[in-house]
Amino acid sequence: MSSELLVDVSAGIAVLTLNRPAQQNAVTPAMAAELSAALQRCDTEDAIRAVIITGTAPAFCAGADLSSRVGDVSATIDPPPWRVRKPVIAAVNGHAVGIGLALALQCDLRYMARDAVYGLNQVRRGVLADGYSHWTLPRLVGMANAADIMLTGRTFDGEEAKAMGLANGCLPGGEVLPTALAIAHDIANGAAPLPVALSKRLLWEGLGMSPGMVGQLETDLNNHVTKSIDGGEAMAAFRDRRQPNWTGSISGEWPAWDSTSEHERPRLD
Repeated sequence: MSSELLVDVSAGIAVLTLNRPAQQNAVTPAMAAELSAALQRCDTEDAIRAVIITGTAPAFCAGADLSSRVGDVSATIDPPPWRVRKPVIAAVNGHAVGIGLALALQCDLRYMARDAVYGLNQVRRGVLADGYSHWTLPRLVGMANAADIMLTGRTFDGEEAKAMGLANGCLPGGEVLPTALAIAHDIANGAAPLPVALSKRLLWEGLGMSPGMVGQLETDLNNHVTKSIDGGEAMAAFRDRRQPNWTGSISGEWPAWDSTSEHERPRLD
């Protein structure tokens, strides 16, 4: 990895730090490619239990770097954070506009700096917001709030982000990353990895499904995880009155996923 993206993996937590502070961590094609590669690693490496995306202070990400006009800069990261089979937390420790905010919207949880500036301001520059923001933002804040943000291109602060449901927490900038780390460690140390991964996938996919399909998937997936390594450990820990020691493998125990279905219903044995 180049210095544009710092990757630190410790105690089951991968911290991915956008690292162009002089440019407020504006995204380049190289940074986008490196972030994609890092997220792919996070998805497949079982030792990584949770992921944090943050920026070198004072900004999280000021958008695309258009100064050099080299390459096509997009917030379309592959895989996008919501497809990574680990919880991905955005520690938004400073300004996040355009691509920067779109990236945070693709994460599962967002802890945001109170006094920073946020917005999807692309319409004020003659283009549309991208990075799946027309899909993620209405899911998080509802159609009315999404239309307000995207059609005006206005900016807002962390307090408003929390009030509309975009942020899970609104904090002083210096507290954002420590809070995200505490949440990540709680997940890594306390929750079984395979159920967390499947619950995450169902949360993202479930809004497009009928209640009956979601209910059936919950049953099918629970039947799958009870037969997994950690399903047996959960029962043993309960019997022995101790904390479970999770050792299951997401990559090794992931159910077959039927990609031909519009809603990607798992095809379970």
